[in-house]
Amino acid sequence: MKELIKLQQKIAPELIKVVERRYTILRTIFYFQPIGRRTLAEKLGISERKIRNDLDFLKEHHFVNSTSAGTKITETGEDFFYQLDNYIKVLRGLDNLESKLKYELGLKEVYIVPGGKDEAKDQQELGRRSAKLLKERLESSDVLAVNGGTTLAAVADFMLPSNELTDITVVPARGGLGEKVEIQANTIAAQIAKKLGGKYHLLHLPDNLDQTVVDTLIEKPQIKNVLNLAKKADILIHGIGTAEVMARRRQVNSTELEKILEAGAVGEAFGYYFNQKGKIVYSTTSLGVQLEDLKEKVGKTIAVAGGREKARAIISVVSDKYQDMLITNREAAEEILELLRG
Repeated sequence: MKELIKLQQKIAPELIKVVERRYTILRTIFYFQPIGRRTLAEKLGISERKIRNDLDFLKEHHFVNSTSAGTKITETGEDFFYQLDNYIKVLRGLDNLESKLKYELGLKEVYIVPGGKDEAKDQQELGRRSAKLLKERLESSDVLAVNGGTTLAAVADFMLPSNELTDITVVPARGGLGEKVEIQANTIAAQIAKKLGGKYHLLHLPDNLDQTVVDTLIEKPQIKNVLNLAKKADILIHGIGTAEVMARRRQVNSTELEKILEAGAVGEAFGYYFNQKGKIVYSTTSLGVQLEDLKEKVGKTIAVAGGREKARAIISVVSDKYQDMLITNREAAEEILELLRG
């Protein structure tokens, strides 16, 4: 594909520009549908005349259709949009960026999605690509464990239904943090399982319990069964948080928060706080998968996080000791490489 793109760039560079523009139009319609032509033009900074011409082409090929409410992507258009992902990745040089980041972090796989100036849309794009990659790696009878958080909620939102996978089991990897139900691991596990036609088990317990309570609860048969499934999952997917944000989400008191920050913590995952060099400097009692489980029991661990503000956190948390794959976006990847190279 790379050679083909090089040839196209030499012989028909104007064609490459058209492909990128129409891909961007499809992408924007996908996330904001139904959307009017004027709004579409404003969002993309393209003239209405060009937008109209491109929309006419996309309608002619049944990729989009127009209603009184605005333009929507069709099922054919959505399939085509997903098929274009790898072409656009190579076209924008993201495959080279992936190789560099994989080498620097020592991971088996790195996948980078395009990013932009719209933070909400970037998180949706991260969720959409992660859902696609996750589904491609799942096999029938697999156990999938998931964490909570806004990025994982986006993964659940964009998970595509499957008729090929059978007997998939989805479980939460952690207890809840008492936040919005939409971003709880239980909700995410149930949503993914329903879309894949699988089954799920829930963990109706908060994550930040006292150790004595945790020790008692993990012996309860129902809880023990869910935790055992999560700790031996074929695939586990989790997000990465910045230290201060996650400490506040976990309702750590001000004294402990000060300790965490003074210790140099920049990233958090599974209740563990890491400094810039990847050393654990603090941990909280939590109910669920532990870091040691990632190393010794879980089949494949996928970390998902994006945005420049997450770069330090990603560097601190991600390593070949715990993760097999990182899914991130261009902004985070470029910032990570800049930080790692001093």
